[in-house]
Amino acid sequence: MSAENAKFVVKNLFNVEGWVCVVTGGGSGIGLMIAQAFANNGAKVYITSRRQDVLEHAAKQWGSSLAHPKGKLIPVTCDVMSKESIKQLVQEITKNEDHIDLLVNNAGISEGKSAVEKGDESANDLSTELFGEDQASWENVYRTNVIGCFFTTTAFLPLLHASSLGKSQHTGSVINITSVSGITRTTQRHYKYNVSKAAAIHLSTLLAQEFRRKAVQVRVNNIAPGIFPSEMTTGSSDELNKSQIPVAEDYGEKKGIPAGRPGRDEDIAQAALLLACNQYAYGQTLAIDGGYLLEHP
Repeated sequence: MSAENAKFVVKNLFNVEGWVCVVTGGGSGIGLMIAQAFANNGAKVYITSRRQDVLEHAAKQWGSSLAHPKGKLIPVTCDVMSKESIKQLVQEITKNEDHIDLLVNNAGISEGKSAVEKGDESANDLSTELFGEDQASWENVYRTNVIGCFFTTTAFLPLLHASSLGKSQHTGSVINITSVSGITRTTQRHYKYNVSKAAAIHLSTLLAQEFRRKAVQVRVNNIAPGIFPSEMTTGSSDELNKSQIPVAEDYGEKKGIPAGRPGRDEDIAQAALLLACNQYAYGQTLAIDGGYLLEHP
């Protein structure tokens, strides 16, 4: 095989062997899916969360049977709502690594839903319901989904920049996990979550603009998933730290998803590998939603 043809082989197009990655919220749901995608292809992946037991269980269940001998899942606790905790995370990883190739900001929360969605409520009823939402919940969601993403990214910036030093055509990469909820114009009955995800998408754009400079050389993109099985969408995880969404024949019609199903592990894994490995992807929002936004623009 010629060198020209070899570069088109999949294992070369998406080669993450030896990479160092950090995935926040990596113990379950979408974060675990992404962590597995990189670890099974030879990357050392630090998975973080506030819940040490969940992290250790994920590392034990999935880290012992990885498809690549160089792959690792390493649990480290961190609360992205705390600058001190983020600082301690960076210090802990710096003890073992002189750079990181990828940061995935996946940690996120959603608190509560309203009953309002194109209803027939009067102005008074609508005002009463929406004004009655808990202000602390709004602040918690925004602090986690937006502010936590900002401070985690900026704290890791020196290690991300170091990824490009001495390497040709390789840059550190940030992938923010946002949501189609930050794009659609429907409320989906959770205003605070949708507003936070819209802000996270714009934050990704601003960071991409700031970090593109030669002195920094870090790419920032974001994935806006549709409905995927996670603790946020199902309320729980099983003994493997995985969540399940029952799918009847009319699932796609009821949810307005042309694909007719929720997302699979492979769907999000392929998207993450693309944005991490494609050195020409800057400031992009990639919606992986099974066509949800076509039904809910």
